[in-house]
Amino acid sequence: MPFSNLPPLLGEALAERGYEAPTPVQAQVLEAEAEGRDLIVSAQTGSGKTVAFGLAIAPQLLEPNGSMPYIREPMALVVAPTRELALQVSRELIWLYAKVGARIATCVGGMDPSKERRALAQGAHIVVGTPGRLRDHIERGALDLHAVRAVILDEADEMLDMGFREDLEEILDATPAERRTLLFSATMPKPIVALAKRYQRDAVRISTVGEDRGHGDIAYQAVAVAPADIEPAVVNLLRLHEAEAAILFCATRENVRRLHSSLIERGFDAVALSGEHSQSERNHALQALRDGRARVLVATDVAARGIDLPNLTLVVHVELPRDAETLQHRSGRTGRAGKKGTAVLIVPYPRRKRVEQVLRGARIQFEWIQVPTAEDIRRSDRERLLASLVEEVEIDDEDRSLAQRLLELKSPEEIAAALVRAHRGRMPSPEEMVDSGVGDAGPRNAGPRAGFEDTVWFRMDIGRRQNADPRWLLPLLCRRGHITKNEVGAIRIAAGETMFEIPRSVAPRFAQALKRTEGGDPAGEGGVRIEPVQGTPRQEARENRRAGPQAPRYQAKPYKAKSGPPAARRK
Repeated sequence: MPFSNLPPLLGEALAERGYEAPTPVQAQVLEAEAEGRDLIVSAQTGSGKTVAFGLAIAPQLLEPNGSMPYIREPMALVVAPTRELALQVSRELIWLYAKVGARIATCVGGMDPSKERRALAQGAHIVVGTPGRLRDHIERGALDLHAVRAVILDEADEMLDMGFREDLEEILDATPAERRTLLFSATMPKPIVALAKRYQRDAVRISTVGEDRGHGDIAYQAVAVAPADIEPAVVNLLRLHEAEAAILFCATRENVRRLHSSLIERGFDAVALSGEHSQSERNHALQALRDGRARVLVATDVAARGIDLPNLTLVVHVELPRDAETLQHRSGRTGRAGKKGTAVLIVPYPRRKRVEQVLRGARIQFEWIQVPTAEDIRRSDRERLLASLVEEVEIDDEDRSLAQRLLELKSPEEIAAALVRAHRGRMPSPEEMVDSGVGDAGPRNAGPRAGFEDTVWFRMDIGRRQNADPRWLLPLLCRRGHITKNEVGAIRIAAGETMFEIPRSVAPRFAQALKRTEGGDPAGEGGVRIEPVQGTPRQEARENRRAGPQAPRYQAKPYKAKSGPPAARRK
C-alpha cells in the first residue's frame, strides 16, 4: 500500500527518493496503535528503519502547518553505536526533513568537537551522535536536552555489547521524563529488557524479523580451502563475480592492511576501512565505493553496521565472524531494499564442521561451492565481454569517423581481437589454485603408482586430533619441502601423527628443504615437525609392538585443534 496520512512535505521527499510504498517496519510504526507511544522495534538490516523512525517522530517535531518550529534546543535525539551508522542516519534524516527546514547536527567521535559545539550553539532540531561524544557534550554544557520530545536508540543491543551502558543511562537521565523513547534492537537480551523497563512506559513491541533469521534476498555460499589459499580464493571470487561493489571482511586491522595492499598490487581498485582510519579517511573510502572510483572495500567489523551502499552485491567473509549475529550484520550490507546479494564464507578445511553448525543454528540456508578456477573466470569474462559488446549504444559522428579510419587500417577481425585484448588487460589475472588432488573419494592411499615403486616415508606430528586433512596437508608439504603435489605419494593419517611417502630420488632434496623451513615461523607451518622414518608404516607399527611402551620419539608442540591448520593461526 502507498504512504498515507503523512505531512505533505515529507511525502514529497519520499516520492523524490523513489519510495512508493512503506516497508513492513515503516508501515507498523505508522499504525494508529503506535502513534505517540514508546516503541521496541526488531527489524533486520536494510529494512528501512531509519526512515521508519524518522516518520514515527514527525508528530512530535512538526507544527500543525507541517513546518519545523523555531527552537534552539534539540527536539529529537538519535543515538547510534558507531560513527558510520550515525553519519548514515544523519544523511537519511537530512533529505527526509530538508523540505520542512529541519536543522540536523551530528556529534561523533573522530570529528572536530569544536565544530560540533558551534553547530549545537546555532540550534539544531535533531541531534544524531555516538554515546561517548554525546555524553562529552552534555558534561561540557554544550548539549542541552531539556526540550527533547523523542529519543531513538538505534541498534541498542550493539551499544550495550560495546560497553556504552553508563553513557546511555546518563544521556537518557538528561532528557525529560515525558519524552517518547523508540528502541531499535535486533535482539532482546536481558540488558535490553532492563533498559526498556527503566526508561520506557507501556511500550508497543514491533517485530518484522521472521522465523528465518537469514536475509531472504541474500544467497549464502561457503567455500572450503587450504588456509594458505585464502587470498587466492578471494581474488578468484572477486574476478568471477566482477561485482559493481564488494566488501571483504577481515578480523583484524593488520589483516585489512595486508589484504588491501595485496589487492592493490594485483590491480584491483580497492579501499580500506578499519578502526585505525580517521573519519575523513573513512568518508573518502566509502565515497569512492559509492561513486565507482573503487569497487572493493576491505574492512573489519567496524563496517558491519551502518554502511549503506545501494550498489553492493557481494560480501566475502575472508575471516570467519565470531558468531551468527555478526555474520548476519556483515552479510546484511548487501541484499538491501529488495535487491539480490551474495555472501560467501571462506572456510579453512578444519573449520568446516564448525561453520556448518553455526549456519544451521542461525537457520541460514547455504550451499558449499568450489573455488572458482582460472578457466571458470575466463569463461565468465568471455560471456561478460560478449554481452557488453552487443549492447545497443549511441554512436556519435566522431566515434563513427574513428571507426571508419580503423577499418581502413585493420581488418574487422584484427580490430575485434585488439578490443578483446584491451578489455582483458584492464582486469587482474585470476589465481591458479593449488589442486590438492583429493576428491570425494578421499586421499590417494590406494597403493603405489608410477614413480613410487621405491619411496621413503616421512612423519608429521599432527593427525586427526589436530584436524589433519590431505587437502591442506598436501599444499603444506609442497611449500615446506619445495616439491610438487605429484611428488607426494600415499598419505596415512593417524590419531596423533601423519605419515606420507616421497620418491627416494626426491627425498634428499625434500629433507634439506625441510631443515631450511623448520622453525622459522613457530606458530605457523614452520612449527610442524617433519622427519623421515625407517621402513613403511606397517613395519614401524610392528617394531613398536615388539618394543612395547616407550617414550615418544619427539615431543609434539602445542597445537589447538579448533584454531585450524598452521597457516590459519597466523591470521
